[in-house]
Amino acid sequence: MSDTDMPVIDAVLARRLIATQFPQWADLPVRPVEFGGWDNRTFRLGKHMTVRLPSAAHYALQVEKEQEWLPRLAPSLPLPVPVPLAMGRPGEGYPWHWSVYEWRHGEIATRAQIADLSRFATTIGEFLAALQRIDAQGGPPPGQHNFFRGGALTVYDRETRWALDALEGRIDVHAARLVWEAALASAWDRAPVWFHGDVAAGNLLVENGRLSAVIDFGTSGVGDPACDLSIAWTMFEETSRTAFRAALRLDERTWARGRGWTLWKALIVAAEMPGTDRREVEKSRRIIDAVLSDHRRYA
Repeated sequence: MSDTDMPVIDAVLARRLIATQFPQWADLPVRPVEFGGWDNRTFRLGKHMTVRLPSAAHYALQVEKEQEWLPRLAPSLPLPVPVPLAMGRPGEGYPWHWSVYEWRHGEIATRAQIADLSRFATTIGEFLAALQRIDAQGGPPPGQHNFFRGGALTVYDRETRWALDALEGRIDVHAARLVWEAALASAWDRAPVWFHGDVAAGNLLVENGRLSAVIDFGTSGVGDPACDLSIAWTMFEETSRTAFRAALRLDERTWARGRGWTLWKALIVAAEMPGTDRREVEKSRRIIDAVLSDHRRYA
């Protein structure tokens, strides 16, 4: 399906899909949420539900995975995660499966919302440690469904080296290459474990200053958990980063790969790919500095 053939993903479409496939909810109001996401368009359904419509075919691969695995993971986790209520089918000109979830209360995590950043970091670390302890047998390995998170960083080697060349003279490219090479030099050599895949502020909910829920498991899977470490540099500072480390107790090679995952994303944004927001470029420059500093400390 081409972009020109794609329906507009809005509340009108969501309302039609609900009415035709789940008539028991047809009378409930449907309205967009303030932060609807990029991978999915999200809508509030009544007071207690959420409708999520993937925005592209590669995001639609995540729907059935979440429907199958979230109910299995939830009982072993110390914080609430999304609860699938129904899975919708293609229809009304919309080509993919989609989901209805329980509504999760809370605000998107920002520094202003968090009462104690170190405590927050510890709570996230403990959540991820619990996730890693869940039996990974039969879980989804890295692949197209999660953009190869949990797999080898070599998938992004060409892209990273392009960004390094593009940033020559704007960042310490020599130091960044050392970080990248260190990340490529090791691999997860133990049994695959569960990972979230996108531990970012937008997927962490806060109530009363504390982490209250972890949402959006679309990029989850089983493999190397290093991809879940990026928040150490994207959100935390030295003290809270230390607290996060202490809660996870992973080996230094895994932390080196975590720096690699973080560096890859920050580099391609800092290299100003088409459509990149200027504020995101500046944020990525700060993340690169934090990663390089961390490498000098621990490598």
